[in-house]
Amino acid sequence: MAISDPIADMLTRIRNAARNGAETVDCRNSKVCRGIADALQHEGYINGHEVVDDGKQGVLKVSLKYGPNGEKLFHVLRRESKPGCRVYTKVKDLPRPLAGLGVAILTTPQGVLSDRQCREKNVGGELLCTVE
Repeated sequence: MAISDPIADMLTRIRNAARNGAETVDCRNSKVCRGIADALQHEGYINGHEVVDDGKQGVLKVSLKYGPNGEKLFHVLRRESKPGCRVYTKVKDLPRPLAGLGVAILTTPQGVLSDRQCREKNVGGELLCTVE
């Protein structure tokens, strides 16, 4: 069955795995999903990720990260820009989830970046998701 929104599928899998306390979660592999995983790893929400070859497009294996007592590091993982309603933002209008404690992930001409990296590089783009 074809998935119309692989980004929302990835975020839902990560959200469900974190709720269940899983150590790893398997997602579909794509360039944007790898970029989101890179941004989540750069911001400290996951331990890492790797692409496992399955003879087709591959599987993105994401290793989740928890606090010292097993608490979740994020409470909300929300898809912002959807296939039916795209959300674009300029660098000066970038959101600050949780007053700067959360992170917004954008796809830009320079790749998939977090809001902090977008402010450093002075670039805007499509707002993919927010993590709080």
